[in-house]
Amino acid sequence: MLQVEGLSAGYGPITALHDVTLGADEGRITAVLGANGAGKTTLLRTVSGLHPARTGTVRLGGQDITRHSAEAMPALGMAHVPEGRGVITELTVEENLRLGGLARGRVKTADLDRVWSLFPPLDERRRAAASTLSGGERQMLVVGRALMSRPSVLLLDEPSLGLAPRIVTQIFELVRGLVREEGLAVLLVEQNARSALSVADRGVVLNLGRVVADDDAAVLAGDDQLRHAYLGF
Repeated sequence: MLQVEGLSAGYGPITALHDVTLGADEGRITAVLGANGAGKTTLLRTVSGLHPARTGTVRLGGQDITRHSAEAMPALGMAHVPEGRGVITELTVEENLRLGGLARGRVKTADLDRVWSLFPPLDERRRAAASTLSGGERQMLVVGRALMSRPSVLLLDEPSLGLAPRIVTQIFELVRGLVREEGLAVLLVEQNARSALSVADRGVVLNLGRVVADDDAAVLAGDDQLRHAYLGF
């Protein structure tokens, strides 16, 4: 579904990604792991068009989207949930969700109903200002807003950051369910490597912008040398 080949990107004289190649398959979660500064967030930003690629190719469903803008991605089937739970606090929960639906042209009631069913706490607070939500509820909201565009590929950047373990488990279980039931392809960037590998099908490890490992999640989780060197557990 998503194929990244020979991707390089950077900031001024600094190269943050060096010839990165990886894929995210339909109905599977691919976790991108590594220490701070490994290039994980830059990878997602470059794939989604928020940051320009220097070299390489990004393909979505076989189509070259390397030079497409971030604004064009939802219509092509890609949704990006950046790090930081960026809700629009002045708007209500429902208004935030409707913005996600507008990315595909118009908001469908069925898409709203789908998000309410996936996230019951949001349904209960649909008319509340987003500023009143807890950290976990805000994370639900940004994921729900991304799902409003009915993506085939979902990019998630550090969804567990700052959340209680119970909430992290709920969000990961929800993503796993979407992958299993709807065939979504997920590219998950996560600092908590242990949690990420527990839900992922495949793992890619970055170090200083380069791929140092790409294998089944279970294989990476069982590689003691790799875990100690790059994953911190």
